[in-house]
Parts: sequence; structure tokens; C-alpha cells
Amino acid sequence: MSELHWRPMRPGDVDGVVRVAAVAFPDHFEARACFAERLALFPNGCFVLASPVEVKGYLIAYPWPFGAIPPLNSLLGGLPEPRDSLYLHDLALHPDARGQGHARPAVERLVDAMRAIGVRRIALVSVNDTVPFWRGMGFTPVAGDPAIVRKLESYGGNSHYMIRDLVAPGGAGWQRA
Repeated sequence: MSELHWRPMRPGDVDGVVRVAAVAFPDHFEARACFAERLALFPNGCFVLASPVEVKGYLIAYPWPFGAIPPLNSLLGGLPEPRDSLYLHDLALHPDARGQGHARPAVERLVDAMRAIGVRRIALVSVNDTVPFWRGMGFTPVAGDPAIVRKLESYGGNSHYMIRDLVAPGGAGWQRA
């Protein structure tokens, strides 16, 4: 699998993304149109792990209000302003590509690109018992917010809203309360 590399997603990659999503998230179906729309709305947050012939992973992120969680398998219709928070919708690897160190470079590539354009935090929903993985990527669970707990219901019982601050504590910009 050494020929796999992260690169910007292109429209021709969407079918491969759908195939990886079906294997990675069998209990969280999302239609092809959802992936295509996210790429069209915010290509700067869409990457694939690919060989010259196939997609083996993807990362999709887009601007979204802090504390808001987009419903699964739904079109966004547009992106909000201001764009200081990002929602990491999915990071998925085909089983053939797991355990080879591909995830961290994708997350760090996203973090670097978003810091450069002024994004202050990245949020995500951890599913499938992945909280330890996301902690290792610098994300922290947000606890005690009843509105967020209600929004997580469609993601399953063991889901968690997590954030990664991109602004250093004590520095200019947003700080956690």
C-alpha cells in the first residue's frame, strides 16, 4: 500500500468515497449526494487517500457553527458565515489501509490548512468507540451540554462531540470557557 497518498478530492473520487464509507460506517449510511455536495461546497476540506487506481480513504470537513451537528444523510444547502469553526464530518479508511499511519497526516494537513485561513476550532462526532483515537489526534470531548446530547441521538448511544482548539490558550482568539 506504499503507493497510497493523501491528495485533494476531485469529483471523480466521490464513488470511491461512497465505497469506503459503506465499509467504514455500515450503521451510518449517507447518500452519494451528501459527499458530492460537501466537496462542491468546501473543496479545501476534502481529501482522499488514493493510489493511482482507487480511493482507500477520505477526510471531509467544512465550516459549521460550533455546537451544531449536521444530521446524518442530509444535504447542507450552503455553508454558514462566519467560518471560524470547522466540522470534521468523516475520516474513514478502508480496512486494507488501516494501521499504516495514514490518519494522522490527514488530520494534521487539515489542521495546518485551516489555521492558515483563520479557523479557530475543529469539531467532530466520535462514533464506534473512537474517543481514544480522537484524543490522540488532539480532540477533547465536550460534556454537560444537554442540547449537544440531544443532537447526538441520531449518531448512536456511544457517540461524543469533540473539539480541537487551533488557537493556543492565552493567545489571541477563541478560548474555551
